[in-house]
Amino acid sequence: MFGSQLGCSSQNSDGTSQKKDRKPAAAGRFYSDNPEELRSMISGFFAAALPRDGDQVAAIISPHAGYVFSGQVAANAFNQVDPDRSFDNVFVIASSHQIAFSGASIYNQGDYITPLGTVPVNINLANQLIAASSLFQFHPEADKYEHSLEVQVPFLQHHLRMPFKLVPIVLGTQSAESCEKIAEALKPWFNGKNLFVISSDFSHYPEYEEAVAADKATCDAIISNDPDTFSAFLNTYKRKNVPNLATNCCGWTSVLTLLNLTSGHPGYSYTPLYYQNSGDSRYGDKKQVVGYWAITVTRKSTVDQETSGFSLSDQEKIRLLEIARNTVNGYVRNKKIPKVDKSLLSENLNLHAGAFVTLKKKGALRGCIGRFTATVPLYQVVQEMAVASATQDYRFSPVQANEIDGLEIEISVLSPMKRISGMEELELGRDGIYIKKGGAAGTFLPQVATETGWTKEEFLGHCAQDKAGIGWDGWKDAELYTYEAIVFSESEFTGYK
Repeated sequence: MFGSQLGCSSQNSDGTSQKKDRKPAAAGRFYSDNPEELRSMISGFFAAALPRDGDQVAAIISPHAGYVFSGQVAANAFNQVDPDRSFDNVFVIASSHQIAFSGASIYNQGDYITPLGTVPVNINLANQLIAASSLFQFHPEADKYEHSLEVQVPFLQHHLRMPFKLVPIVLGTQSAESCEKIAEALKPWFNGKNLFVISSDFSHYPEYEEAVAADKATCDAIISNDPDTFSAFLNTYKRKNVPNLATNCCGWTSVLTLLNLTSGHPGYSYTPLYYQNSGDSRYGDKKQVVGYWAITVTRKSTVDQETSGFSLSDQEKIRLLEIARNTVNGYVRNKKIPKVDKSLLSENLNLHAGAFVTLKKKGALRGCIGRFTATVPLYQVVQEMAVASATQDYRFSPVQANEIDGLEIEISVLSPMKRISGMEELELGRDGIYIKKGGAAGTFLPQVATETGWTKEEFLGHCAQDKAGIGWDGWKDAELYTYEAIVFSESEFTGYK
């Protein structure tokens, strides 16, 4: 939208860069400009934050409102990062609230200053990114007054004990395609040497209860680790016309960029940690609120690429089917997820495993949504996917109460995904397929091959064309993953319903 001349940096006559540190613009408005008051406030937030669980954090999603509203949520996100871990760089990615422009702006003029001191910016890396891609530039107006990036920096200064360099990126784009390309350019740095901080608030301005519901749904779409699912969710939820809901996620472009970095890689897991909205603050009201989530993305040091040998007994399968049916019934009729008696759960049902829940009506698909990886117990994944299949599959209208008795429920419990090099490693009937190419992805459960009688070529071609949207032959130069599934349905158990 703006000319490329806005992307150049100033230089002295000898060709060396003229350093211009970025001074705080949000201090005194979004957080205290008094260093002692600021340290005291942030210390209080961390003292009340959830303890770190020990996993290797690759990225966090943190809010960017005034600290009195969202500071406690932000501290919960940052507290999951090991404070003694050494990072080469911390990439802070925020969506512009000030101006719209194509691509992203990287501050490459100098260092970042807050009331807590100066954070060095990795100017060489910033310039490298700008030189390598037309998507990146330095846009003076993008960063000048932008609060969403700045408010993350004092948390980093307070929490991280080892030196690091900042890579400050403000996204001006409103294009999903650009987010995918930006992620592709950042992938070489999305590794254990660097931390990524994604800045975003959630729902804007609905009433309290509407915000809680919207923010839970948005969180569920994010932790699917699928950019297409997230984008489709945002479009679908917009059509609900929730009163005063201006957006589900003001930093959706930043979140979408993160999803493009992690999607299709089974080593990454999303964990929602802590939620509040401005109505929970003593300074806010409950008539028009803004929502805040703390979410972490953890990276497994090694990924189990082999089938685990995991199995379920008939009683465990029946219990999961009961949980799924009770959940659909309770949520569709009363908007409540029934509590599960944990004393009736076996060890297997408390293991962390991905699962799909499929709903069929008179043999026809009525809804199917799943999750490949999980950071919660299997029974809880089944509950969440049962709700999602009944109410959030954008291909169908939500299930109505008068349909419930006529539904057939099928559950697929998944093994870890395994990267394959070609179709010769695919075994029809045993393996599900997951195809990823750029930001496009699609999957077929193992039973699809059995139900259709397709050949390997047809199985891959239909998945590439119908699910991933990359054309019949798109799988040939895409990333291919297989997984196995324990598949069972209500019809297998006589007199079950």
